[in-house]
Amino acid sequence: MKLGRVLLVVVAVLSAGGAARAELSLTSGTDYPQVRVGGMLFADYTYQAEPSGTDADGHSIHPNSFNVTRAYINVTADLSRIISARITPDLVRDTDQSSSLSGSSVYRLKLAFLQLALDDVLGKGSWLKLGIQGTPYMDLTDPVYRYRFQGNLFLDREGYLQVADAGISARYAFPSDYGDVVAGVFNGEGFNHSETNDQKAFQVRATLRPAPHAPVVRGLRLTAFWDSDHYQRDAPRERLVGGVTFEHPFVNAGFEYLAAKDRPTPAVPEKDARGWSVWATPRTAIGVEALCRYDWLEPDKNDRGRKTRAIFGVAYWFPLQKGIATAVLLDFEKVRYRDFTPAQPTEKRYAVHTLVSF
Repeated sequence: MKLGRVLLVVVAVLSAGGAARAELSLTSGTDYPQVRVGGMLFADYTYQAEPSGTDADGHSIHPNSFNVTRAYINVTADLSRIISARITPDLVRDTDQSSSLSGSSVYRLKLAFLQLALDDVLGKGSWLKLGIQGTPYMDLTDPVYRYRFQGNLFLDREGYLQVADAGISARYAFPSDYGDVVAGVFNGEGFNHSETNDQKAFQVRATLRPAPHAPVVRGLRLTAFWDSDHYQRDAPRERLVGGVTFEHPFVNAGFEYLAAKDRPTPAVPEKDARGWSVWATPRTAIGVEALCRYDWLEPDKNDRGRKTRAIFGVAYWFPLQKGIATAVLLDFEKVRYRDFTPAQPTEKRYAVHTLVSF
């Protein structure tokens, strides 16, 4: 009966569309369950300066378009003091040309997990999580970066890590906020693909916060991450990442270094990739921020190809209450391909990106 009440209220909130955020407490002599419904929207206008394209009549054009790249519905529930859950559908463009929905926006499942709090067993902040969930490294860095609405972070954008995957993971939080360790076993294919074989990805992230109580450097965190997986037996897919993040009222910043090995089948040579990314988002007290980022990638050290990405932008974050965020970003992005075979043109894009989160 209680479950039926929860479902009825969730449906009512999703249909209303008037409230920016709904936080519902369904009680019967207790504080549980508690259900919260929110959402997130990424929308943009993008103008491609290079390379130019051609229309149906062969005229030279600069492609440009209005886009909705993400539209999440977040449903989270605290079912008891130790049991919680989250379900997040994700809007995405269907690009399958053979599908009757080609070009349409369709929903897929982004997150769906059950979480057990282990505070009483391992200490405050520890938990066990089962289902489609954020992967250990991306779950740490994305909230610090805050500009996913412009585009994914380096490791995710270049296809070396998935932002979410199906599996089981556990977190142990060090006492006094000195860091944590998260380890898990995942399918390895990402949330947007089903499992393709009998191989599983083992991922572990260890993060140290050296001075959690020092006023200036309390936001400094040092991270090591390892992902061991296989495309199939005797075909490794491995990632080793070292990262540094820093959070401060007037700037967030980060650096990450990647070493990756890929062999899709035993019959092809192994690719040994190297890359790094550095970014900073200095900000003012009036909501104006800058986005500065540079990525460098060597897809295979046995090849001469190099790829670089530079992003520069200015954003305004509207002053809203805690838990709600709205931002507008004007940015320029340049991608260069050096010594690729076949050669690839330089990409230049100008865009207006918007974020609404509630």
